[in-house]
Amino acid sequence: MDNSQGSGGAKAGLGGLFGGGAPEYSNTELAGVPLTGMSPLSPYLNVDPRYLVQDTDEFILPTGANKTRGRFELAFFTIGGSCMTGAAFGTVNGLRMGLKETRDMAWSKPRNVQIINMVTRQGASWANTLGSVALLYSVFGVAIEKARGAEDDVNTVAAGTLTGMLFKSGSGIKAVARGGLVGLALSGAYALYNNWDHITGSSSSSSRLY
Repeated sequence: MDNSQGSGGAKAGLGGLFGGGAPEYSNTELAGVPLTGMSPLSPYLNVDPRYLVQDTDEFILPTGANKTRGRFELAFFTIGGSCMTGAAFGTVNGLRMGLKETRDMAWSKPRNVQIINMVTRQGASWANTLGSVALLYSVFGVAIEKARGAEDDVNTVAAGTLTGMLFKSGSGIKAVARGGLVGLALSGAYALYNNWDHITGSSSSSSRLY
């Protein structure tokens, strides 16, 4: 008995020395604490487990900032990704064209040089084309967003239509109209793809009502 009391007093003394004994929580209190995604808590942890539950975002945004990146931030990714995509597609297309045009030639240095020239020329051409389209689209998107003061699918469709029209502006009125229609179709399809879950969810909920 004396030994147990002495050990208990020593534990209490050490607990008081390092900030007091660990608080005891009833099973009822601990049962209401969600432990999803957390490792089992130690009964000796000197922290209220309710403070360890993170039900909010783990990052701090500056005042007035949005949780999603705007068109200006996405413009750099869009332009760079388009240039890389165009270069990759142009490389493959140039290799195909080079092999097709030199199929009657034997494997030699002139044939290799001709294929390499075709690959580099097609890669640079497609990278320039898609990069220019992405630049125009990003500029129009940012300008329309600033002018309207809103970010929605209207900006996407308007920017795509204006991009197609301006890209074909040097080929006549008919080419401008065709470019605008192509831009409208592509941007409309992109907007529809982004909102497909919302559209299908709305249609399914309305069907349940009837």
